Amino acid sequence: MEINLPELLRQALQGIENLGAIGAIAFILLYVIATVALIPGTILTLGAGVVYGAVFGSIYVFIGATLGATAAFLVGRYLARGWVAKKIASQQKFQAIDEAVGKEGFKIVLLTRLSPIFPFSLLNYAFSITQVSLKDYFLGSVGMLPGTIMYVYLGSLAGSLATISSSDRPTNSTVVWIIRIIGFIATVTVTLYVTRIARKALAKL
Repeated sequence: MEINLPELLRQALQGIENLGAIGAIAFILLYVIATVALIPGTILTLGAGVVYGAVFGSIYVFIGATLGATAAFLVGRYLARGWVAKKIASQQKFQAIDEAVGKEGFKIVLLTRLSPIFPFSLLNYAFSITQVSLKDYFLGSVGMLPGTIMYVYLGSLAGSLATISSSDRPTNSTVVWIIRIIGFIATVTVTLYVTRIARKALAKL
C-alpha cells in the first residue's frame, strides 16, 4: 500500500490546528522529526502559514527547522561519522578540505543555507561528517530565514490546508525575485569561497 505522505502531513497539521496553544509545540516537534527522517518540509512550512499566519508561522518553522537540523547533524556526527571517517581515512585531499571547511564553518553553513540549490535535509547530514563545529553549524542556520519566511508567507495566502501541495511555488513576483537574487549571490559566493579555501588546503599537502 502506497503511503500518501503529503496527505498524512496535512492531516497531522489539521490535528495540530485543533490543539490550541499546545499545538505550536506539537508542530515544532513534528518538524524536528520530519527533518531527522529526511522528509521534505515544504508541506509543513506552507501549512504553518495557513495555521499560524506569516509571522508566528515563520517563527515556529524556523525553530523547528533549526532544532531538526541540529538533531540530524548530531545523529550524523555520532552515529555515522565513525564509519564515514574510516572510508575517507586514506584520502589526504579530502582531509585537507575537511579541515579548511571546519575553520570557515559558519560562513559556509550560512551561505549554503541561503542558497536554494543545496537540499536542506541532506545538507544536515553532509555537514555532520565535516569538521564544522556544532556552534558554527547552529549559528549558520540563520541563513534559513529568507526561504522560511517566503514559504510561510505563501502558505498564509492559501487560506486552507487542502489547497497546499509540495509543488507550490511563490506567486508574489517581488518576493520571488528578492529570494532568487539572494540565493544566486549566496550560491556563487559559496562556490568561489569553498574552492579558494580548498585550494589553499591542498597546496599545503
